[in-house]
Amino acid sequence: MKVLSFLTLALLPLVLPGSLMAEAQEISKPQVIIMLGAPGAGKGTQALYLVEKLSLPQISTGDLFRENLKANTPVGQKAKSYMEKGELVPDSIVLEMLFSRIERPDCKDGYILDGFPRTIPQAEALSKYLGESVQLLVFSLEVSDAIIIERIAGRIVCNTCAAPYHKTVLPPKKEGECDRCGGKLIQRKDDSEQVVKDRLDIYHKQSEPLKEYYGARGTLFLIDAATSKEKTTALIDQAL
Repeated sequence: MKVLSFLTLALLPLVLPGSLMAEAQEISKPQVIIMLGAPGAGKGTQALYLVEKLSLPQISTGDLFRENLKANTPVGQKAKSYMEKGELVPDSIVLEMLFSRIERPDCKDGYILDGFPRTIPQAEALSKYLGESVQLLVFSLEVSDAIIIERIAGRIVCNTCAAPYHKTVLPPKKEGECDRCGGKLIQRKDDSEQVVKDRLDIYHKQSEPLKEYYGARGTLFLIDAATSKEKTTALIDQAL
């Protein structure tokens, strides 16, 4: 890439063809990255990589809920009123939390949304809020249900020190016993095969249509995440 002088840069808007000017303006916008994918696809792992690579904050709805509930914010109180009754928190409250978060100074250059949006209505509300003010990239981590079930249903954890293991990928030296502290290894209820299958059903019904939504807008990248973490990261780097 040629180094442009200050004078050249000053004249750039006058001499750039329309398509190049539009591209330059697009690059100058805040970078917003959405991570899509089934539970266990590796969204959180790859989001953390992007946080380090791009120096952008990672935002997840789970973290937003915990933060607002702990701080007892007005929107947190609204969410709590639904949660205490065992009801789903309405999108309007989730979006209020999100929009408040992305207005903070650390999001001025962009941010990474981990697992949001989950539904078409959420995506439409987000698109309406953002308009044309950001440069949007959507990564969908593609992994088959069979691999997802193997990944999650194989997770086990120490009941004492919470050290993570996997029945096939990262087994303990002695079956049922933690290598670190000798504690008992258990499987969390959320990681049972039936629970994983139920979560996948919800994903396919509610969240998978987002691929078509963002694909139609030209912002979607399908990433093969069925192999290693490193290969998935390399594919994301190529897309960037």
